Amino acid sequence: MPPKDSRTLRVGVLGCGPIAQAAHFEACTKARNADLYAICDVADDLRDRMAATHAPTRSYADYDTMLADPALEAVIIATSDAFHVPAALKALQAGKHVLCEKPLATGIEEAESLRAAVAASGRVLQVGHMKRYDAGLQAAKAFIDGPMGAMVALKAWYCDSTHRYPMTDAVQPLMVTSKAARKPSENPKADLDRYYMLAHGSHLVDTARFFAGEIVAVDARLSNRAGIRCWFVDVEFASGTLGHLDLTVAVRMDWHEGFQIYGAEGSVLGKTYNPWYFKSSEVDIFHESDGATRRVLGADGHFYRRQVEGFADTILTGAPQYGADLEDGIASVRAMVAIAQSARSRKPVRLADVTGAL
Repeated sequence: MPPKDSRTLRVGVLGCGPIAQAAHFEACTKARNADLYAICDVADDLRDRMAATHAPTRSYADYDTMLADPALEAVIIATSDAFHVPAALKALQAGKHVLCEKPLATGIEEAESLRAAVAASGRVLQVGHMKRYDAGLQAAKAFIDGPMGAMVALKAWYCDSTHRYPMTDAVQPLMVTSKAARKPSENPKADLDRYYMLAHGSHLVDTARFFAGEIVAVDARLSNRAGIRCWFVDVEFASGTLGHLDLTVAVRMDWHEGFQIYGAEGSVLGKTYNPWYFKSSEVDIFHESDGATRRVLGADGHFYRRQVEGFADTILTGAPQYGADLEDGIASVRAMVAIAQSARSRKPVRLADVTGAL
């Protein structure tokens, strides 16, 4: 790994569960401009084991105590979805910057409650839509915003696979659990329609918004057959672009994720891999001007580390925020609520009209 910058962001990770173990601890230790300063979890056995493995400067059993540490500059919230907003509010009120795992919240009003806290704190809040740091997606975004011209249509799909766990178990570290871990009052997987939309649909929606901009209306259908949930969603973008999203869990095949984009002066075809392979998307960009297709290699596929580095750059140097900001996080939640309401009602739904939670 390259040497650390002379000035690094001191980051604390809240939660020592699977997403922290698989992504955030390593992202902080490898980031050129950040350090894993602290970890925090109520489960003593889990926290102690993670501290022994990842060697943070500080280890805390109490979140308020960690936030009171004047040396701590930023927090990564790596907890269950139900705890995201309360934890983010506490961090902002303590004057800390926040990188919050996706989805930002489970409901629209809950997500919007962060606006006042962010404005009052003057701190950066970023949502963990790490696919924005995929070099393939970044190459597509640069083409879309430049030579491609007007976007005509976007199709995107995110299809989890029944074979995902045998494949990811081969590349991920052994996940450590604890009976003392804090859990939400309700089992997040009790309602699988809701769980899959929050866990997987948040990625699909943010990718669509990243490329095509604001979503103003959706018309969704949901099928649940043979244990496969499939959402087909027709999307209206503010730009006039036609959109179609496919969220399917779980396909009887390999992981299947990608996108097709048609523009006035070219097209884009992308294949995205399971994120735990840390492999950049294969994105073929066709330029009408010279009839040639180009593909960036994207050798650095550690999206989580690149996300932390982008977050730290914004804080330390004032670089533009490339990752998803507060409004992106709110818009993603709003779109997911609209999709859920449209699927239930079997009618189109305008995002401006929706309220409530998934």
